[in-house]
Amino acid sequence: MIRLSDLKLPLNHSEFELRNAILQKLSLSDSELLDFTIFKRSYDARKKNNILLIYLIDIVLPPAIEQRLLADKKLQSVVRISPNTDYTLLAQAPSDFPNEAQMRPVIIGFGPCGILAALVLAQMGLKPIVLERGQDVRQRTKDTWGLWRERKLNTESNVQYGEGGAGTFSDGKLYSQVKDRRFLGRKVMTEFVKAGAPEEILMVSKPHIGTFKLVKMVENIRAEITRLGGEIRFNAKVETIHREASSDSQGQITGITLEDSQHLATRHIILAIGHSARDTFKMLLDQGAYIEAKPFSIGFRIEHPQSVIDKARFGDQAGHPILGAADYKLVHHCKNGRSVYSFCMCPGGTVVAATSEVGRVVTNGMSQYSRNERNANSAIVVGIEPEKDYPEHILAGIDLQQSLETLAYKLGGENYNAPAQLVGDYLRNTPSTQIGSVTPSYKPGISLGDLSQALPEFANEAIREAIPAFDKQIKGFAMNDAILTGIETRTSSPICIKRGKDYQNLNTKGLYPAGEGAGYAGGILSAGIDGIKVAEAVAIDLLGLDIAIPDGR
Repeated sequence: MIRLSDLKLPLNHSEFELRNAILQKLSLSDSELLDFTIFKRSYDARKKNNILLIYLIDIVLPPAIEQRLLADKKLQSVVRISPNTDYTLLAQAPSDFPNEAQMRPVIIGFGPCGILAALVLAQMGLKPIVLERGQDVRQRTKDTWGLWRERKLNTESNVQYGEGGAGTFSDGKLYSQVKDRRFLGRKVMTEFVKAGAPEEILMVSKPHIGTFKLVKMVENIRAEITRLGGEIRFNAKVETIHREASSDSQGQITGITLEDSQHLATRHIILAIGHSARDTFKMLLDQGAYIEAKPFSIGFRIEHPQSVIDKARFGDQAGHPILGAADYKLVHHCKNGRSVYSFCMCPGGTVVAATSEVGRVVTNGMSQYSRNERNANSAIVVGIEPEKDYPEHILAGIDLQQSLETLAYKLGGENYNAPAQLVGDYLRNTPSTQIGSVTPSYKPGISLGDLSQALPEFANEAIREAIPAFDKQIKGFAMNDAILTGIETRTSSPICIKRGKDYQNLNTKGLYPAGEGAGYAGGILSAGIDGIKVAEAVAIDLLGLDIAIPDGR
């Protein structure tokens, strides 16, 4: 099979026109094109009056014609494709080993990274044990709504902790900018479709699922892992990771103690803890794991009417069913040396309370699959650096996050309301006293006032410069009545649990840092891809296979 890229057609083309375009591009007769499927469809909306659809097409041809096209150096848009790895071919039951209990790999965390790692290890026959500090996704949903509706926070079951990870209460975006030469992202999305996600996620360029569909999908993947011999334990918080010192200055993982004092012996731990497991970060540092501070970002959520964004991005084609609700991606480099960018843009969604700690306020964005809520929202955040902004110690970024979240809690009224301000008032440095045409979506509620108090002055200066600049790209972005809600602090992990080419922590053998919390992913898809890579590395080491670790770094 071959793949044809960069095939462009008008927005409202027919199926016949798509087939004909393939024939013309490859100089084929109709009988020579045996079959084709759409691998990916995106759009180019830079010219609003001439929006184009862009296709990647998988094509089945007679072998001789396929060879001829691949040999044609003028056809740069044609490549051969190979099937994904069949992990069941690597399966070897742990019962073949002398000590099955100690050979079972342990995964800490059951977000996207942990889920894919567990699934792949289970498909190999390696019977992983998953430890998730939060609750199963159904109970977790109830607990999360408890904060949104009744201001009751469960510190172990919320937007950050529990089955599905932080991505469960988000837009469910399934696209990433990570290099994926092995198409592991396709493996992630294929497994999601098997578990009940819409089949269109395999084709569209910016696929998303939405919270309600994610809940059932996550449950189905859990059932498959269990069917294959894996074990998932909820309300299983890890208290200590045991690390045995060795003569070469490296430690070796020997086991885990849970909060209930239960001990598990293991020599392979995948650390898929997410970006908010602050107590676990401290425990790892205390145990001697190698950790470095890394950059992250802080800022606000901004809300506009979705219709304003649609019109600015698509012009007269706004509302077209193929295009759906418009998104955006913006960046501005400021005079003070800072960069401001949009993050986790949620078309037709809501701003949600995302704290996991008492007496703190954190925002995030969420959409359902339909993306049909009134507002669009996105984080508008400023990048900060460890050396410049929190050089005191490795975990100083966490201290900064917590201080800002505590301040936001106080500004909101100390009842989990979030502080908010109209964009126009923020730009004029005037406190807001009443909302305008844009109704804020944040639950449990907002408290209007002066948001500049919620961030350091350098961040306010940068954001005030960036919003008018963004308005030049998205007309209406700086509209007076748009709403800013604070505060956004958990764009990414403030630390990196460093690993080598074998995917193991630099000074702790058997500890495999993975996903967002370890600093190696940013979103559902990239976290899932990282989970697969780390699962492969664990299997190779655990089974003693004499093969190279794929894509090691």
